[in-house]
Amino acid sequence: MIPLIQRCCFHTPFKLQNLTAPRLLLYGKNKTACSSLGLRLQRNVCPLSRSPHLNVASIYATKLQALHTSLPFFKKKTPKEAEAKAGVLKRSMESLKDSPKPALYLSLAGLIPFVSIPLSMAIQGTYYPELASAQIMYGAVTVSFLGGMRWGFALPENSPAKPDWLNLANSTIPPLFACQALLFKDVTQGAVMLVMALGIALHYDVSLLPTYPRWFKVLRVVGTLVMVFSLLATAALKAISELEQSNSRNEWQNTK
Repeated sequence: MIPLIQRCCFHTPFKLQNLTAPRLLLYGKNKTACSSLGLRLQRNVCPLSRSPHLNVASIYATKLQALHTSLPFFKKKTPKEAEAKAGVLKRSMESLKDSPKPALYLSLAGLIPFVSIPLSMAIQGTYYPELASAQIMYGAVTVSFLGGMRWGFALPENSPAKPDWLNLANSTIPPLFACQALLFKDVTQGAVMLVMALGIALHYDVSLLPTYPRWFKVLRVVGTLVMVFSLLATAALKAISELEQSNSRNEWQNTK
């Protein structure tokens, strides 16, 4: 039996297996030899009994487990995290109550031209290029005002912001984008340029100047979002109008 097992497992010929039954019995009496034979069988047979497919599967399972543990943002948010984010948003909106009334009302009034132009065109169902161009010009003026605000904040002697290159030079970047937006003949390109300028100005006011009061930062975020969505709405209405005109032109040519 032992020679057959050794031939099947280790591929050795019968000539090397000269163990007879009495010798096996005598060999079995020696505990040290049996233990060494068992260790040899365990060491040589176990690798043969393992399947390479199982090894590959275990490797993939380990990689998937590591990927699952290393990407926590795929996990579901706990109710405590959702409540914490809701609480931060609620406190941010409540901070608008601390803003001075002139600053709050003038900021909201300054958003009326942005919102009214795409809203009126959407209600009437007609795209007016003159109104879209007026919105681009008003947006360029607003971006220039937001960029120059940093000069007024950094120039006073007791200001926490210094009149250095970082504050004064960065304030000129949004007006340059605004000027470039006015040079574009296409309203869509001008709107995209203004959106970029608004994002840069918001980054400067919220991140680079943390000494601004909280109510002003929240007001800047809300105002920027309204202006960006208004400009994108105008660009979308222009694209829809051009698509309808092209479709009607194709239908007229087909009927003709």
